[in-house]
Amino acid sequence: MSQPTIPLRRTNNHLPEEIVSEILVRLPVKSLLRFRSFEFKDVYLWNPSIRKFKKLPDTCLTHLFNVSLGFGFDSQNNDYKVVRISQSTAKPMPPPDVEVYSLSSDSWKRVRLGISWRSNVVFHKFNCTLTFPFVSGNLHWMIEMIEGGGQERLFTSIILSFDVNSEKFKELPLPDDEGSCITKCLTSFKEKLALIKFGYGVQPHSLLCSIWVMGDSWNKLRVLPIENLTDFIGFTNYGLLLVQKRSRLVSTNSELERKHKSVLIDPETLHEKEIQVDYRLDVAAYMENLALLDGANVVYY
Repeated sequence: MSQPTIPLRRTNNHLPEEIVSEILVRLPVKSLLRFRSFEFKDVYLWNPSIRKFKKLPDTCLTHLFNVSLGFGFDSQNNDYKVVRISQSTAKPMPPPDVEVYSLSSDSWKRVRLGISWRSNVVFHKFNCTLTFPFVSGNLHWMIEMIEGGGQERLFTSIILSFDVNSEKFKELPLPDDEGSCITKCLTSFKEKLALIKFGYGVQPHSLLCSIWVMGDSWNKLRVLPIENLTDFIGFTNYGLLLVQKRSRLVSTNSELERKHKSVLIDPETLHEKEIQVDYRLDVAAYMENLALLDGANVVYY
């Protein structure tokens, strides 16, 4: 059975700075102040509202490996922050290294993970299939890990939450769901943390999509039947589920093509509406603002 895939938007290839600049100046204007990692060490902040982007200073970590990023607004200090988490290469694997960039100080600083870390982790990776959700002043990542070895090997996952105001981490529980799981990811649903889990259905070649939403605890919002070969993209502000369905191969001008269609699904009524999007896409919340990008390495276009 083919498993649902979720489009990735990250590259580790080096791009010359003149190419990066050319890409950024050609991007559309209406968007949130955003960051983008073009390689492990280079991070850019971009505010289309004022037509500026800024390359951030070099890392303060000793090395960067399998990097994960997060971006959020510190409402207490009226500051924008970028979090960069780097995986260690030691065995057994210690906690990842963390640094935080502050736009107001234009600098990085180390931050301790500060949570209880398993002593026998032999492998871990960040589930980076979607943009890491920023909900209620906290960034969230899911870490998938392997503990132990041999017949004692244990596959586990944890949710890491980072308060951008206090710059403190904490671990959140996962939903108590014992059903089958092909893949799962974190996202946001109506300004709440949400977890999407794809599992096998009862019928052959059928899939189920479970939607969990965090309140005081995890609550299962809905279980949706999903066609095979479906890419989960995200939720709209109104709580509609956006997916891309990959249809069968069709013949176009004597050539075989796989046609995609983008569909909005109402989780309550299961009503589907196709929308005209002819390309792969990501979804991110945005808000126009006049946040200034000043100091060194700023480009105006």
